[in-house]
Amino acid sequence: MKVPVVFIIFKRPNTTEKVFEAIRQAKPPKLFVIADGPRADRPGEAEKCKATRAIIERVDWNCEVITNYSDINLGCRLRVSSGLDWVFTQVEEAIILEDDCLPHPTFFQFCDELLDKYRDDNRIMVVAGNNFQYGRVRNQDSYYFSRYNHCWGWATWRRAWQHYDHEMKLWPKIRDEDWLKDILLDPSAVKFWQNIFQYTYEEKINSWAYAWTFSCWIQNGLSILPNVNIVSNIGYSLEATHTVKNYNDFANMPVKALDFPLQHPLFMIRNSQADLFTQRNNFYDSRISIILQQKIKHFANKLSN
Repeated sequence: MKVPVVFIIFKRPNTTEKVFEAIRQAKPPKLFVIADGPRADRPGEAEKCKATRAIIERVDWNCEVITNYSDINLGCRLRVSSGLDWVFTQVEEAIILEDDCLPHPTFFQFCDELLDKYRDDNRIMVVAGNNFQYGRVRNQDSYYFSRYNHCWGWATWRRAWQHYDHEMKLWPKIRDEDWLKDILLDPSAVKFWQNIFQYTYEEKINSWAYAWTFSCWIQNGLSILPNVNIVSNIGYSLEATHTVKNYNDFANMPVKALDFPLQHPLFMIRNSQADLFTQRNNFYDSRISIILQQKIKHFANKLSN
């Protein structure tokens, strides 16, 4: 493979080791490692961070390893976004994996080929490895186009990431002028994402990913999603920041090999049927809805105390 890999780690050596092994098998020529620092009020977290970072020292293939380790805890939103800002000052494109996103080997070739194919096509913002269609095949090609930029194993270009704004400065204008209606069309989806973006804007949700979704949408950007799932989230546990319920439908989803050569779509039209299914199954009573409700309740309790 030709493309650099970005590995985002924190304090989970068990999952980090599994994802590292997948990266080791792919043998990228350049590995960027982004790590957050331990929280001072969490006993034992410094040791876990140290043990996690030690795994990176096992690189044993021809690879340039470049690390960006924070001594203090920046939190999910700022650590990931600042780390990717740093990466894209150095390279034009990259594959990105967090410490709980375990890819099938074909994920790397999929990203490698499509980063090259769509490098200069500003309509595409993301190449992702997730498929949440539960076996529903949306076309006869290897992938389809979507509005949803799933981030459990993904890839992008500097030209796309330059639009990321973790402060979401344009959100008040988008909100007040009802532009989400033009993006989403479905009133229920509009209501859901209005809540998501508002609480992310107010920093009541510590998420870089929602700010990235917002950044993609206001550019009218598309994502590429495979017709089979090629990345599994193995991080559902009490140690996780967001994925805390290990009985969730999205926990440890099976992966399947992509066939090569890839079958490319002959036209670039968003698959609205697949997106409607995703919206109804991922973004209503899904894990994200539950997390949002928990965050709102927690914030309300803090205000009342």
